[in-house]
Amino acid sequence: MRVGIDGKASAPRGRHANEHVPRLHKEAARVSGERQRAKGRKTSNEGTRISAPSANAPPASGCLFVLAAPSGAGKTSLVTALLEREREIRLSVSYTTRAARPSEIDGVHYHFVDEPRFLELKEKGEFLEHAFVHGYWYATSATWLRDQVANGRDVLLEIDWQGAAQVRRLIPDAVHIFILPPSLASLRERLEKRGQDAPEIIMRRLDAAREEMRHCVEFDYVIMNQDFARAIDDLSAIVRAARLTAPRQAVRHAQLLQRLLDPE
Repeated sequence: MRVGIDGKASAPRGRHANEHVPRLHKEAARVSGERQRAKGRKTSNEGTRISAPSANAPPASGCLFVLAAPSGAGKTSLVTALLEREREIRLSVSYTTRAARPSEIDGVHYHFVDEPRFLELKEKGEFLEHAFVHGYWYATSATWLRDQVANGRDVLLEIDWQGAAQVRRLIPDAVHIFILPPSLASLRERLEKRGQDAPEIIMRRLDAAREEMRHCVEFDYVIMNQDFARAIDDLSAIVRAARLTAPRQAVRHAQLLQRLLDPE
């Protein structure tokens, strides 16, 4: 069962002295506001301490990349390769109540906590979104994520499609990317090669994957992970292009723009 920000269940899973640069900020805000209104997204939500950007404020200079994929689609390998290639990106580490796997490290792959601690953090408004999936709780830290993006840092968030929908409503400027496997047969093969799950769990994951993949059209970009080298090139291209949008460049390079537009 998916749990929304408001706690209700939902369907399954610079400062600038001269006049030119402020004008750029106003234009960036206008574009951001138009996109927000066109998509009907909310700018705030009760029950959470994180606030989405106002339509009257320039966008944060940091980029939030939201990456989703069915289990076994190669998302983890792509994320690892992307972080090696794009070293300025920080990975958002989610919270979970499930036990760590042998290869997983607390604070690196997840923050592993017990259920009472998880529920305590949820009540304090620590989470941007949270979900109960396959018998365990998962959540994204709101405060850490907000601070990183507001301070100009790029963040990569691995999440399921349901969580992505909540993030989309709260942070309209986030870039959403979905990873698809080339076939269900290859998905099954990858899950079996992991050697981590019993056959019945693999079947359950395959059933869930079909449902998840139906939602790929809701994302900004879809990458087919048939050839890994091409897939990582595509992912890196999306990241670099997002950094170059006019609203973010106006914030990140405000002083340069000020010198170019108002040379003394």
